[in-house]
Amino acid sequence: MRPEVAITGYGVLTAFGFGAEALREGVFAGRPGFVPVTRFDTAPFHAKQAATYEGHGPEIPGVPVKPGYTPTQAEVLHACTAEALRMAGTEATGAPVLLGTNGDHSASRSFWTDMAAGRDPGDRRTLDSMPARLPHGIGEAFGLDGPRLAFVNACVASTNAIAHGAALIRRGAADTVVCGGAYLVTEDVFAKFDSGKALSRKGVVRPFAAGRAGLLQGDGAAVLVLESAERARARGAEVLAEVAGWGMAADAYHVIKPHPRGEGLARAARAALRSAELAPERIGYVNAHGTGTPLNDVAETAALHGIFGAHAPAVPVSSTKGSTGHMLEATGAVEAVITLLALRDGILPPTVGYQEPDPGCDLDYVPGEARRADVTHALSLNAAFGGVNAALVLKRA
Repeated sequence: MRPEVAITGYGVLTAFGFGAEALREGVFAGRPGFVPVTRFDTAPFHAKQAATYEGHGPEIPGVPVKPGYTPTQAEVLHACTAEALRMAGTEATGAPVLLGTNGDHSASRSFWTDMAAGRDPGDRRTLDSMPARLPHGIGEAFGLDGPRLAFVNACVASTNAIAHGAALIRRGAADTVVCGGAYLVTEDVFAKFDSGKALSRKGVVRPFAAGRAGLLQGDGAAVLVLESAERARARGAEVLAEVAGWGMAADAYHVIKPHPRGEGLARAARAALRSAELAPERIGYVNAHGTGTPLNDVAETAALHGIFGAHAPAVPVSSTKGSTGHMLEATGAVEAVITLLALRDGILPPTVGYQEPDPGCDLDYVPGEARRADVTHALSLNAAFGGVNAALVLKRA
């Protein structure tokens, strides 16, 4: 029998704070996390808001909360890893570290300002702008001696990190993996999305709804401990959920636009279902990518029709980005934790911001408020620029 892949621990951060309770009180309670951005000047930009962590809600362990201070990716990844290992009850010595990140560019402005002025750029945080630096730092900090990899393929990066970690365990190349990702809203990335007219100027995100006008970014980080279920049970660890299947696909349609029928996303989902040896009808919930953009949501709806066929209207689907914002490289890992909580708590998170239905988006989007449901298998979907798509199937333990 092939090894089952267990999730035994996680640490998670969103705009609502650190840990699962912050998610329950924010995402599952149907709260939008968007606030005016204060960590940089938004005067040059059309959009003004993001779901940034402002020190409210549960604090990040080991990170001081003080006015004007923005945590770094290294700090939040360290806190999430420490919590994931604590929850799992293991030191995971020798485990690979697989993180979705495009690097932390929060110190870039001071670096270039110093260079332009002829000063020595003394902020060592600029080293963390190299993506590989972050998994290396986590590995060094926690004595994780396995391979250290950074996944940089945008909004599927941490989904791919989880899929790669699960594949290592299934084929016996590792018995424990530390994986996840992080993104904190920074001026340079915010500026790029704003100039591309991808950000909502209304300060809200309305996934799958009529009148949706774009996405908003959000702070996010999550680290998960994956183990072979056999090892976890042998040492008496609690299995929180299983990564039952995963899939990846590219549609090669456009550098930014999704395929109108969501063909790449549908292929990734079908691959995940095959990996899980699961019929589509067994899926009881879909955590959708659901960016709240005009093109993505119609394409994803088409993909879901392709995946589930006549059964599609009966499958609850929600996007949690109307609450957390789009967390870019961290998105898949944070949404995997949200999906895990949905399975364990028996509560489906709502699509926040959903008001009037769109004729092109005709599924059950769990609008407005959370819904109780007894679900054993869930599908989490993510897509990114360049036509890359990824899917995870999680199974309730």
